[in-house]
Amino acid sequence: MNFFPTRFLTPPRLLLASVVVAIITITLKTWAWYITDSIGLLSDAMESLVNLASAIFALLMVTIAQRPADEEHPYGHHKAEYFSSGFEGVLIIAAAIAIVWASVHRLIEPQPIQAVGWGLALSIVSSALNGLLAWVMFGAAKVHRSIALDADARHLVTDVWTSVGVVVGIAGVALTGWLWLDPVVAIGVALNILWEGGHLMWRSSQGLMDEAVEPEVLRQIQKTLDEFAHPTIRFDHVTTRRSGQRRFVDLHMHMPASWSLGRAAAVRTSVEQALMSAVQGLRATIQLLPSDVEAHFDDSRDLI
Repeated sequence: MNFFPTRFLTPPRLLLASVVVAIITITLKTWAWYITDSIGLLSDAMESLVNLASAIFALLMVTIAQRPADEEHPYGHHKAEYFSSGFEGVLIIAAAIAIVWASVHRLIEPQPIQAVGWGLALSIVSSALNGLLAWVMFGAAKVHRSIALDADARHLVTDVWTSVGVVVGIAGVALTGWLWLDPVVAIGVALNILWEGGHLMWRSSQGLMDEAVEPEVLRQIQKTLDEFAHPTIRFDHVTTRRSGQRRFVDLHMHMPASWSLGRAAAVRTSVEQALMSAVQGLRATIQLLPSDVEAHFDDSRDLI
């Protein structure tokens, strides 16, 4: 349950909050690394730098995505959010590679860790901030259907798990004296965020390729169409796609050729309004056809 008023949790506001939190966590984690000389805490701080860059870019992309449609972009700018998700994935992968490089060097030449207590305390505080923000962002991402918010929240959760792993590793070093645990944990952290970065890039690529709407949305569309189904009215060639916060559906509606254009248009308008009321953010386009006319899409010229 989200206890914050939804209307105040707009994507730009939350991403601005993410920028502020990233700056705070970078400060805390860098301080923790400085006083402990832990490569694990260094890797944690490096990921927070990625958080900052990602949040700034996401804020820019969300601002662009909210621009209204224009002559050059008649369907709007909603896909800008997918660039944010992809960019964040690239940065995460770059950070993972840098963490592995630093960890291997420390594994070859182990170094003692200092001021463990302070280092762990600072890391835990920064993780709590990231965890709270991620929880709020996940709820807002569902409401606003924002892939940029969802991507940033997922990255924050990854950062939290990274910090948990680092804390466990440093505590293990303090208890056992095994200095190799610190770089090994850092390498594990890098592999974890590498997977998350690849996942974000995959989601972004699927969105840019006009992926179909979610199964539950498609079921709602079909349910709405069934309410208008009649021996004299039928629907076919239902095609859907997603574009950021927007969803689109195109279909054919067949009805008796004897109906007047005014009557047919009135029914089509009712169907379009019902669809857009049933699915938030949906744009419906319906082509009218006589009952005895079929549209064919298997012409080889359509594939060019």
